Amino acid sequence: MSLLEDRLDIIETCTRMGWHTDRREWERLAEVFAEQVTLDFTSLNGGEPAVLSPAQIVEAWTGVLGSLDATQHLIADHLVTVDGDTATCTANFQATHRLANPFGSPLWTLGGTYRFDLVRQSGTWRISGVVMTATWADGNKDLMTLAAKG
Repeated sequence: MSLLEDRLDIIETCTRMGWHTDRREWERLAEVFAEQVTLDFTSLNGGEPAVLSPAQIVEAWTGVLGSLDATQHLIADHLVTVDGDTATCTANFQATHRLANPFGSPLWTLGGTYRFDLVRQSGTWRISGVVMTATWADGNKDLMTLAAKG
């Protein structure tokens, strides 16, 4: 496989994380992840990074993001570095979350960067780590708490 093909496959894999999440294609979402994934959302939530299986990620995201009326994750400006069977892709993101509610704005939008760590498994690129660095937000952050309560 050429470096160009690797770069395109890596960008598509990272894009699919947002695409399948927004379309609630949970089985397809699980396919973009390696057997274990380190998720680091500490810039937003504090705490420590979590190491999860694809099934655990899907279960968690189904419970919160799947309870929202809609989401849209825009991932752009991909910068890819390939080193054999590992790679890193950094990108800007903007994630909009929508939930109609009687106590405030129905929208919460978050912006920042993602760093995706990837591994090639059986010829296919899989995400083995995601570091989300939030740099700005606008709207009603309480939407995520409301969605988690179902």
